[in-house]
Amino acid sequence: MRNIRLTIAYDGSNYVGWQVQPNGPSVQTAVEKAIQKLTGLKANVLSAGRTDSGVHALGQVASFQTESSIPCEGFRKALHKFLPDDIIVRDVREVPLDFHATFSAVQKRYRYVIHNCRTHNPFLRNYVWHFHQDLDSTAMHEAGQKLIGTHDFRSFESHWPNKATSVRTVKEVIVRRQKFCPLWLGEADQQPTAEEAGDFVWLEIVADGFLYNMVRAIVGTLVPVGRGRWNGDDIVRILTAMDRSEAGDTAPPNGLYLVHVDY
Repeated sequence: MRNIRLTIAYDGSNYVGWQVQPNGPSVQTAVEKAIQKLTGLKANVLSAGRTDSGVHALGQVASFQTESSIPCEGFRKALHKFLPDDIIVRDVREVPLDFHATFSAVQKRYRYVIHNCRTHNPFLRNYVWHFHQDLDSTAMHEAGQKLIGTHDFRSFESHWPNKATSVRTVKEVIVRRQKFCPLWLGEADQQPTAEEAGDFVWLEIVADGFLYNMVRAIVGTLVPVGRGRWNGDDIVRILTAMDRSEAGDTAPPNGLYLVHVDY
């Protein structure tokens, strides 16, 4: 028996999310069907994170066990024959049998992209949150630092409780303006210069784990900071309230990307 790890990028626009659902196509279903067509064997594919409907991935990690003898590079090339065009396998590795795509992860990086411009771009509607009112990204960044550390993030979890505990450790929060660049090249952390700062506000967040809709709730809470309605003290107030109704709205799913998973 072999354990195979996949690094996958996908456009989540046409899917109900990663996980198999009865109400529409999922990324997991597409990947499992491709593996079965290639190997002739059913596979139960595990993932680092169950991205929601409309959420994208640059570096989703999945794993499955198989008795197939196909080499890793053979898997990577051949799976694309059976996958839809909006799902790409970027890397394939054989890993120890005790590797688990979900439980072996130690931290994840997500990115949220806001197109902060008065004129919407119709070609980006599935990939960013268009927000036409001016946002102060510096104020959002400074307020976001209040979230760093180990806290109960119940105020940023939809439909609490979803997990045994809502305590998580946030290790990094960065909000910055960015010129548009291809989002699928975005794993590199490129800090723009003042001359390059553009109409896109990027939020990068790294944590040991995330609650249901946690990143989108944080974005929806930092946007009022960017508009001058709240400040860093309000973020502390919301965090310690442990009440979802105290935080901001849940940002739309189409601006969210799972960027990278560390093991």
